[in-house]
Amino acid sequence: MNPKISQFLNANQLTTPCLVVDIDRIEQNYRQLHHAIPSADIYYAVKANPALPILNKLITLNSFFDAASWEEIHSCLSAGAKPSQISFGNTIKKVSAIQAAYQANIELYAFDTLEELQKLTQHAPGAKVYCRLAVDNMGADWPLSGKFGTTTEHAIKLLLEAKKAGLYPYGVSFHVGSQQTDPHAYIHAIEKSAVVFNALATQDIYLEMINLGGGFPIQYHKDVPEISQFTTTIQNSLTHYFGDTIPRIILEPGRYIVGNAGVVSTEIIQSSQRGKANGPRWIYLDIGRFGGLAETEGEAIRYPITTMYDGSTTGPVILAGPSCDGVDVLYQKTNYHLPLQLTAGDRVALLNTGAYVSTYCSTCFNGFTPLEEYYI
Repeated sequence: MNPKISQFLNANQLTTPCLVVDIDRIEQNYRQLHHAIPSADIYYAVKANPALPILNKLITLNSFFDAASWEEIHSCLSAGAKPSQISFGNTIKKVSAIQAAYQANIELYAFDTLEELQKLTQHAPGAKVYCRLAVDNMGADWPLSGKFGTTTEHAIKLLLEAKKAGLYPYGVSFHVGSQQTDPHAYIHAIEKSAVVFNALATQDIYLEMINLGGGFPIQYHKDVPEISQFTTTIQNSLTHYFGDTIPRIILEPGRYIVGNAGVVSTEIIQSSQRGKANGPRWIYLDIGRFGGLAETEGEAIRYPITTMYDGSTTGPVILAGPSCDGVDVLYQKTNYHLPLQLTAGDRVALLNTGAYVSTYCSTCFNGFTPLEEYYI
């Protein structure tokens, strides 16, 4: 476990479940990514964790921000970000949200349908817009390809229409999927981007930006490639498809920036064989899928777990949450083994939980209040 967080937990009797996040680790992650690809602008994906201490730290590092809603835009502005540092990156926006963003001088907007383009034309006239492409998400633990993005052919038509409508066709974006473990996923996506750039250039429209999205992985239950493997692949692909005229590059990391900076401390409510002598124990935690661990859906994200009895004899377990809901089971197929000594009242730590936990937490399902958050 992160020594700083371990010391904090040992020094404070915190009510569980709670999330503790190391702000210094966030700065290290940001600087590491910036060093790996210094030519890119980093737009932190606010949805990963919008806590004010995180926004404050990233503003001191001159980060940009990818916002999914007017509320996230407002949070960034309130923290001191400039409108020019914020992209409205959700392709599905309410008219009222577009209006509020435009009034706040937000310049950059994503879209991937004609209907969204029409809303932007009416409510954000003259804005810079970029079209999201649908790309292969193979290799991602948390795919995002079904809901967002369009074909290269349609993107070309939409960007031509954007120009006719008085908007500023600025570029394209894509997302290779969250927790992407294959660096090669970026190659074909960059190739698709080049197709759009070249087609529009023949129409005297010269795009200026490619938004590569996020997707950079952190280590959970298995090893993942180093960030240098991703950035080298990206740089080589950009050179191959764009030569010496590489456009502005935007990255939208969320998990990579905050994921490994957080630890959830949780209490065991019950540990039981449930009458099966040879079956795995069921261990029920006071945090579950509805308490912030939504990414355990399909057992996609497998958090490392540490206990006070690490190093002792272990046995197979099924992990579940506290709610009175049958789907609140975290890990049943994944091969988790935990110490046999664990019993009700013991605390365990879920590592690398800084991203997509606090914001996924329900407000009061079964009466359980959201987990407490500490930023140190």
